Parts: sequence; C-alpha cells; structure tokens
Amino acid sequence: MGKEKLKSLEELSEIVARFKGEGLKVVFTNGCFDILHVGHVRLLAAAKTFGDILIVGLNSDSSVKRLKGEKRPIVSGPDRAEVLSAIESVDYVVLFEEDTPVRVIGALKPHVHVKGGDYDLEKIPEAEVVRSYGGELRAFSLVDGRSSTDIIEKIGGTLI
Repeated sequence: MGKEKLKSLEELSEIVARFKGEGLKVVFTNGCFDILHVGHVRLLAAAKTFGDILIVGLNSDSSVKRLKGEKRPIVSGPDRAEVLSAIESVDYVVLFEEDTPVRVIGALKPHVHVKGGDYDLEKIPEAEVVRSYGGELRAFSLVDGRSSTDIIEKIGGTLI
C-alpha cells in the first residue's frame, strides 16, 4: 500500500513540473519520521493545507544515523517511507542521503517549505535556497511531549 508514492528525485522533478504547469501549489516538508507519532501526523496535515500537493523528504538511514546517533533509526528507511505513504495528506515521498534537504528543494522548487516550530526559519540551511527562487517558508507549532526522542526515553532510553 502506498509504495507508488515513493519516487526518485528525477521522477518527482517531472511530476512537479507537470503540477506547476497545471497551476497547482506544491508544498514540501522533511524529516526523519523515525517513530511516527501524532505530532508528525498533525504536521503533515497542516503542511498539506498550504497547497495542493504535499511532498515529504525523508532522511535516509545513513542520514538519520549521522543526525540522531549510532542507534538510530529505529525503523528502516523503506518502512518509514511506506508508513508515510499510507498517510492521506502525503502525496509523494522522496528519500535523500544528505543531512539537509537543500539539494532536493533546489531541484523541486516547491512553492512552500514547512518546518516544525522547533526550528528558527531564519537559520535553517534550506532558507537560502527557498528564498533564492521566491519560495515561502512556514513553521508548524510542535505538539508538546510528542517526539520520537520522548517515546524512546519513555520506553527505556537505551536507543538514543
């Protein structure tokens, strides 16, 4: 289920060009989405409200490991992609190897880039590339006490 939503960057570039040609607004968000929780689902639903098509950039396993530590991710990239693809608000998923989605955003040039509220939009690495083509940055307020790290700590904390 939902595997047809997982696309390569090359495939998505063609799809996005077609959607833009049809006048549709493309929204992008990204993350590790290691242990999916209600905060993730709310972020994705909110991000979708900023446009017509929602693309989720998903950090690869090696990227998550560099960002979160040797014991992460808990859930493999293909499994995380499949779970994200099953969420109604998500139209497409693209895996990326880098620590940030700058290259993906530069290739797709979404109209809107959405980040969780724990980020300062002025300081994120993506800000420069989004602004370079006239894109918009939006923040979504986090759901208190809802994070993969909180869940890991609750079940014993040995994975972080």
